[in-house]
Amino acid sequence: MTEALTRRTVLGGVAAAGAVSLAGPADGLAAALSSSGSGSVSSRWVGSLDGQSQPLAAPRRFALVGVQWSGPAKARIELRTRVGGGAWSGWVLASLLGHDPDPHEAGGGSSLFGEGIWVRRADWVQVRCSEPVRGLRVHFVSTPDELARSASAALPLAQPVLDAGAGQPPIIARAAWARGVAKPKVVPVYGTVKLMFVHHTVNPNGYGPAEVPQMLLGIFDYHRFVRGYNDIAYNFIIDLFGGIWEARAGGIDEAVVGAHAGAYNSESSGVAVLGTFSDVTPSAAAINALQHLVAWKMALHGRPTLGRVMVEVNPSDAFYTPFAPGAHVSLPRVAGHRDGDQTDCPGDAFYFELPSIRPRIGRLAAGAATLAMGAVKPVVAAGTAFAVSGRLALLGGGALAGAPIEVQRIAPFGAATTIATATTGSDGSWSAALTLRTNALLRALHRPAPAATSDVIVAGIAPLVTLAVESVSPLTVSGTVSPAKPAVTISLYALAGGRLRRISSKRVAVKRGQFAARIRAHGHGRFVLIAQTAADARNSAGTARAPVSL
Repeated sequence: MTEALTRRTVLGGVAAAGAVSLAGPADGLAAALSSSGSGSVSSRWVGSLDGQSQPLAAPRRFALVGVQWSGPAKARIELRTRVGGGAWSGWVLASLLGHDPDPHEAGGGSSLFGEGIWVRRADWVQVRCSEPVRGLRVHFVSTPDELARSASAALPLAQPVLDAGAGQPPIIARAAWARGVAKPKVVPVYGTVKLMFVHHTVNPNGYGPAEVPQMLLGIFDYHRFVRGYNDIAYNFIIDLFGGIWEARAGGIDEAVVGAHAGAYNSESSGVAVLGTFSDVTPSAAAINALQHLVAWKMALHGRPTLGRVMVEVNPSDAFYTPFAPGAHVSLPRVAGHRDGDQTDCPGDAFYFELPSIRPRIGRLAAGAATLAMGAVKPVVAAGTAFAVSGRLALLGGGALAGAPIEVQRIAPFGAATTIATATTGSDGSWSAALTLRTNALLRALHRPAPAATSDVIVAGIAPLVTLAVESVSPLTVSGTVSPAKPAVTISLYALAGGRLRRISSKRVAVKRGQFAARIRAHGHGRFVLIAQTAADARNSAGTARAPVSL
């Protein structure tokens, strides 16, 4: 009688609240944005548009701009910007559809969103469309200029460093662009990495290195406060100078679920190259960084990089794909976004480079290992042994014997702490027993080369509940709860023909880990008493039973 556990409920017990709908009147949107906690985001309502709009003054100077509209979906919408009374920029396509929201996040209902477009600095925008559109709104994101001015070569690198594949490339830590202000809405969710999706961000390509942190912060604000995502959509972003940036929070070495590929987020990791690659390919430096990152990430998770893999289309996001809800489809292990979803991403020029990129990734990922971990029981009582076991082997090869294994507990935002160790046997197998008092996310890690990590598993820890019958006339019970909870629910069931029928139920306060109560009972026969605590963020539901004859 335990509540089903998920990675989300264990990490903080947060039920993801639906984001505000951004499709309503302008006043409603302004109120929603002002309550979102981001002073960087503003908007202008346009409504219906046929042709070209008048110049629209933004509420304040902005660095990134995007459009939202109700339909039609295939309308071509372009925009241009200017600073003050200066010259207009060239027209750029603004209606390239974005990615999907996080699970349970309402990304604007039936509204359509174009990708956010980086413009550096502007005060005015003008919009034009190829056919009449309705429900048009323009969103603006302002970013601090000092972020660009403070950027330098001495940027902090993400940790840990794990030697998988051809080695871990330098990855710039999220703190270099987030600067303590880009806070995710909720704690990360973890899945698995069966494949990696390659994207482009649809930003102009002519940016400088010092602008990159500011651009990433702008994308975060657009994704988080306009689109309603929990965090920036991508797991990694690569700039045209070869810099690899940690994007979504949760750990570069873990299977953090992003919001980058509708219907496949829980089974993939996503990397975007910063720019637009419909007509030009990314720079050689960006391609080289992409190859090393994908090879390292896939090798670390024990996955091949060549060939295809079968994945399931998440029914709730199937409308992003050309496939039926719940279908099992074969996708490349290094996939362009368009391989799975109905989009032009990552642009024609970039997409048609992927066949030549994949073999190079395969060579860099050679020699990978795979590490598995599972639990004997998914839920145990607090203070009793939570047993885990697994196996370490070369990918497609033999076992790795005598290898050190760390069992790690994952903190809410990805920090991993080693709480047990083991050594693999001759067949690569290993096991460990942990004593835990609260729910936990766990993974196994083989740190030396070839480094490998398991998927995250949930350890469900229920309070240890005792229940004793003090007397039957009247029916009086007592018990204990450890760790203590505010209350237990005590239910009396009649037992007949091997089946239970509830007679009565009573909520009883727990004080200093102890409880006592009188239970209303009628008639005679065989009964069962069940005391149960409610599941919460720290523990699964705990239960105890006691037979009663009246």
